[in-house]
This record gives sequence, structure tokens and C-alpha cells, in this order.
Amino acid sequence: MRIVIAGAGEVGSHLAKLLSREEQDIVILDREASKLAELDANYNLMTRVGSPTSFRDLRAAGVDTCDLYIAVTPFENTNLVSCEIAKRLGAKKTVARIDNHEFLYGDNREFFVQKGVDHLIYPEMLAAQEIVTALRRPWVRNWFELHNGELIVVGVKLRDNASLIGRKLRDLTFDQHNYHVSAIRRHHETIIPRGDDEIQEEDILYFTTTRDYVDEIRKICGKRAYKIRKVMVMGGGRIAVRLAHLASGEYNITIIDNDIEVCRKLPEKCSGCDVNIIHGDARDNDLLTEENIDTMDAFLALTEHSETNILACLTAKEFHVSKTIAEVENIQFISEAEGLNIGTIINKKLLASSKIFQLLLAADENSSKFMALADAEVAELEAREGSRITKAKVMDLKLSKEMTLAGLVRDGKGMLIDGRTQIQPGDHVLVFCLTGYIHKVEKMFV
Repeated sequence: MRIVIAGAGEVGSHLAKLLSREEQDIVILDREASKLAELDANYNLMTRVGSPTSFRDLRAAGVDTCDLYIAVTPFENTNLVSCEIAKRLGAKKTVARIDNHEFLYGDNREFFVQKGVDHLIYPEMLAAQEIVTALRRPWVRNWFELHNGELIVVGVKLRDNASLIGRKLRDLTFDQHNYHVSAIRRHHETIIPRGDDEIQEEDILYFTTTRDYVDEIRKICGKRAYKIRKVMVMGGGRIAVRLAHLASGEYNITIIDNDIEVCRKLPEKCSGCDVNIIHGDARDNDLLTEENIDTMDAFLALTEHSETNILACLTAKEFHVSKTIAEVENIQFISEAEGLNIGTIINKKLLASSKIFQLLLAADENSSKFMALADAEVAELEAREGSRITKAKVMDLKLSKEMTLAGLVRDGKGMLIDGRTQIQPGDHVLVFCLTGYIHKVEKMFV
């Protein structure tokens, strides 16, 4: 697949790196040669200096023959105009990063489709939606659903009270068939486990299960069920504003920001939301005490600085806040943050990547799901008639050790997969694999 990416900023560069590992034909376009130099030297892709709104530069980048054109410059108008031009030049599918949530709704969305912008990506909205999911299920690190919850992936960090610690995976299969440990995150590395792998304290386990057994997983992981009601947010940026609109009726939200101008604008931006706005520095323990952080159920650190967010969540934990969520935009910090006493980590680049990968995996992206982790991928793939994946039982397929088939949805019903399962045409299969293998896996399904 030929993919052209306009914008070599954080999102564009991250996408280019991921897609180049997937053996896609990638061209990345940017006005600044300095941004392209590192990508050109270290990754399997082509770079081109040029403007995303220049017909000449877009033609030179091969937009007229590309399967997917992705505009992720920092400028919304540039992205929209660029996609419109790319579509007119012959791009089969276009994606634009935007900053205005109004573009996503109703007739507004249709307006952009008619202009040639097939898909809109608003990373801050994706982040806010992820946060709401985390607040509704505070004992999990990740939550991922297929087909309205027929199949669920639950990521949980194990503490010393988890009954699973010290057990080998093959021993678990003798006791139950209600869940499947699909991946283990340990010491900055994701493991696709096998039967002789032993579960350790501080592991993050990714379970695949059906909705009836989620509570069972919670109990064996030593987690308690509780509800979030009062939420304190550090940082009054776009994510906080979207969160207020999505969830202010569900939670009592307090937003703290140290910029007085931000605080003055927040009431208008959060119009119609029941939100308490405080001007101050949420790194100040005296302020946190004054604003009753000890009564909060959740603390969210959503500033632009990853280090600040990580440290703020650690401070909130010292005040005995049960659930903390940190926005960590530096990919290299995610592994370190996972090893600390921080609940959920939000990364807009990974969320945007997940959304765009859905476009690559299925003609109808609404029926496909994809989740990008720090160094692994979770995807829903549909088995086609005559595909290799349907030729034999799973135990006889000689699957790569970098992947595992965790579960499937057949005729609308979720079920787990074991060695005796035979995939059938039309099955929607949940696949875990290490980063860079998803398109190799995908070939088995077509």
C-alpha cells in the first residue's frame, strides 16, 4: 500500500516510523528538511521537502497514485485544504488531523466528505474518550471492546495480592477456560506468552475474555470495584475541555491551571458543563490540600509536559487518590511511567495511530478495531474465504511466536481461541502481535 504523510511533526513522524516497520510504501512530506533528516537516515521510507498545499509538490510525492493520504501538520486549515487537493489529484482515501470538534458531527462531517476529506482525526477527542473509559473502569490499565463487548481485552497491572503471581500459563488452562492471557508487559518489553511463562508481580497482563467473566479477572488480579465521582484535572487544555463536555454530567470535575488567561477562557469553552475552575499550580501541595485532593477519586495530569504529568500523578498517589491518569506524549517515557505507581497512561500519538491503522486494516473502518500499545498491536481481522488462517486448526497453523490469536466473534457471539479451534470464513479474530508484524499477520486472513 502506498501512503503519503504530510507533516513530519510528532504525530506524522510517529506514524511514518510505525508504518515503515509494517513494510508499507511510505512517503513523508514536510516544508522543513531538518525534520525529515532523521527519518530519512533511520527508517525504510522516502522523504520529500515541499508544501502540503502545493499541487506540484503533492504530485512529486506521488499523491495521484497513493492509497492513503494523511495530513497531520500542526495547522488544521492546511490539513483540510491539503486533503481536498490530494483527493482531486487521485488519492483513494484521505485523512486530516483537526482541532475543531464541531467538524466531527452531523452535517458538518458530511460537508468535509463532499470536499474530499474522507476521515477526520481529532487526537484530543480520542484522548478524552479514552479517559472516560478509564474512569468508568478504574481498576484496569486498558480496556478494548469488539462488537459491542462480545469480546473484551483488559490490561491489568498485578500487585502482590494477585492470586495469579507465580503460576505458569499452562497451569491456568487446567483451571478455567474463561479468559486468555494474550500478552504480558514486563520490564519495558511486551511478551507474547507461551505455556511455560510464569506470571510475576508488577506484570501488566492483557486478558482476552467475554463480558460475563470480567469480574472474575478483577478478583484474581486482586483489584477492588469502586466508582469514580470526584475528579481533579491538572491542565485546562483541549483534552480537559473535551472531557468536560463528555463527562461533566457523570463526574464532579475540578480543573486547575496556572495560566490566568486559560482560566478566564475555560468557562466559555466549557459552556453548559458543571465544572469547577481553579487558578493555581497543581504541583503545589498546599493548593492540592486546600482544594481537598484527599477527597478526590481520580486525578488527571493533562499538561503538555510528560515529566510534570508523571510527577503530579505520583504526588496524587501520596494523597491516596485511587485512580491517576497521566498524559505522556514522549513515547520513550511510557515504559518508565508503566513501572511507576501510575494508573492509566494516555498518548495522543498512539491513539491517532490506532485510528489510522483501522483504515488500513478494513475497507469499512467502523467494523474494525485496532489498538496500538508502546511496542505491540491488537487488531481485529476478518477471515476471508480461502485464507490461510482457515485451512487448519490453530495448533497446526505454525503461527509465528511474535503473535497470538486470542479470541473471535462468530455469528455475533464472542468466544476464546485454543489450539483446537479452527477459524472459519467470516470470523472476526482478535490478534495480538509485536509492533511491525500486523501486516504480515494480515496476509494470513486474505
